Amino acid sequence: MNPTEDQIYVIIFSTLFLGGLMSTFVVAMVFIHRQRQAQNRQKMDQIKSEHEKTLLNIENEIQQDTLSQVGRELHDNIGQLLSLAKLYLNSAKPEKQAEGKEYLNQIIQEVRGLSKSLNLDWVESIRLEEFIGQQLEKIKSTEHCDTKLEAIESFGSFPKDQKLVLIRVIQECLNNTLKHANPNLIEIKLLKEKGIRKIQIIDDGKGFDTREASNGSGMFNLKKRMETIGGKFSLSSEIGKGTRIELLLPD
Repeated sequence: MNPTEDQIYVIIFSTLFLGGLMSTFVVAMVFIHRQRQAQNRQKMDQIKSEHEKTLLNIENEIQQDTLSQVGRELHDNIGQLLSLAKLYLNSAKPEKQAEGKEYLNQIIQEVRGLSKSLNLDWVESIRLEEFIGQQLEKIKSTEHCDTKLEAIESFGSFPKDQKLVLIRVIQECLNNTLKHANPNLIEIKLLKEKGIRKIQIIDDGKGFDTREASNGSGMFNLKKRMETIGGKFSLSSEIGKGTRIELLLPD
């Protein structure tokens, strides 16, 4: 066997060896790629499951709040109207009976309003700034403190799932403010800055040490809820100087 033939065999062997290495490398890369795809799918499924669970929890919470409100309305408002209607309708005087019929019409309107609040279709029909305005008006009517809303016209709308989360987070922030801050003024601002939509909730209450508050689960839950819709939650506060909360969402 002459040297030329040896060289040919070496070249063939080298080619086969390199071909085998390349095939092994390609198979390994395909395997790694598929493994990563499976991991990514698993992560996406987990994120989707957490998102759906969060939305379900929020819907349940809002429905429970609505039911509590309905219970109060039935007891304090509609119950009283029914009693008055009964008294007037039992009267022998025609003018009193007429007043009783007016009360019945009012009761019908009140019941219709309550029935609408029992399902969450209102979430899709109401603008976020309109909802916030209603919440601030309720707070103001209690004379607990003054309120102010500053909203730009181009703030935009949100899908139902995002709006549900924002509604619940805003409600929780306002509840915490009323419960702990003892403010003279609660102000909410809807802003847009560099492609980010901001909801600022500001109060001039007593403030608190944020390092101590970080031990609680309330702040963590609010942050997680904002994360489920691709947003962020931030809070700054100082004792004696009030609290500022920012909810951030990409435009």
